[in-house]
Amino acid sequence: MRILIGSTSKCGAGTNVQDKLIALHHLDCPWRPSDLEQREGRIIRQGNENKDVHVFRYMTESTFDSYLYQTIENKQRFISQIMSSKSPVRSCDDVDEATLSYAEVKALCAGNPLIKEKMDLDVAVTKLKVSKANHVSQQYTLEDSVRKTFPESIARTEQRIAGFEKDLAHLKSLPEVKEGIAPMTVMGKTFTEREDAGKAVLMACRQIHDTEGVDIGEYKGFKMNLSYDAFMNEFHLNLQREMTYTVVLGTSETGNITRIDNALEGIGKKLEDSKNHLEELHTQMAVAKEELGRPFPQEQELSEKLERLNELNAILNIDGNEISSDREGDDISDDEGETEKKPSILGKIKDIKVEQGEKKSPDAPSKNRNEELE
Repeated sequence: MRILIGSTSKCGAGTNVQDKLIALHHLDCPWRPSDLEQREGRIIRQGNENKDVHVFRYMTESTFDSYLYQTIENKQRFISQIMSSKSPVRSCDDVDEATLSYAEVKALCAGNPLIKEKMDLDVAVTKLKVSKANHVSQQYTLEDSVRKTFPESIARTEQRIAGFEKDLAHLKSLPEVKEGIAPMTVMGKTFTEREDAGKAVLMACRQIHDTEGVDIGEYKGFKMNLSYDAFMNEFHLNLQREMTYTVVLGTSETGNITRIDNALEGIGKKLEDSKNHLEELHTQMAVAKEELGRPFPQEQELSEKLERLNELNAILNIDGNEISSDREGDDISDDEGETEKKPSILGKIKDIKVEQGEKKSPDAPSKNRNEELE
């Protein structure tokens, strides 16, 4: 029996050992969902000779394992939310794991149950505050979307639909051409044969090198505007009526005419896509209106945890109730009227200086600082 032991990085992406693998054992939990996916990708992989494989995960109750799996669960939920196109909210902020995890590790090691409870509450309150900030930010984004973004997108889409419908109606009203093509005017000349029209278009390309576009003729009631893209080194033919349809020209004479016809025949598909997009915009706007104005769902939980956290801070005396001062002359009086000097590092240094000064003779002449150092 052959056993391979390796870390996530050493036996992760790029390691091809899948031929004979029958079982995979996760001895620990990584920090990222992608790490688990890469681990299992070593065995659940094309080329494995075993039809069925086994994946084992080892955990211990009441240990850090539960926290780790909870962490990657939250991360995966966050990633899935961003990758999904179903929600109108297109942004999400993750909780800063570096800030929170250290406190949770410390809480696991704390012996005092009140300290552990306080650590847990600190982490929970921080997460809830971050979630509330995200909720408020999303509310502002939704408000902007409902008032501006969605209405503008809907108006543009409706305008496009109206233009497509007019162009499509115009094409349907044209008589059917059984031989050749509909009359195409290029550089002042009219052509009814596909090859002749294609040659005229290529001739116009040789004569025009204007990046802004030049009108060269008309086809089926659509103005033809020719421009040159210097960056891509290609010619673009724009068919203009209510809407504009761009065709990238090639070197084939008849092929260019086919591309132009295909662009006009594709107006129906563009119209259908625009209608579907408009329906989707209305749906997203309706969902955004429902979400807009909703209060933070965990507001009550946050208030309760904050109240309990304040109680624990008072019990554990973490609010800075102890008086501390390093200034000379700060005294603390007890109930019996006795005055006690609060010890401090600065006071200790001054006491040492006084003791050193008493050792000197009062009648001795004063020395400068350099002599004292010597």
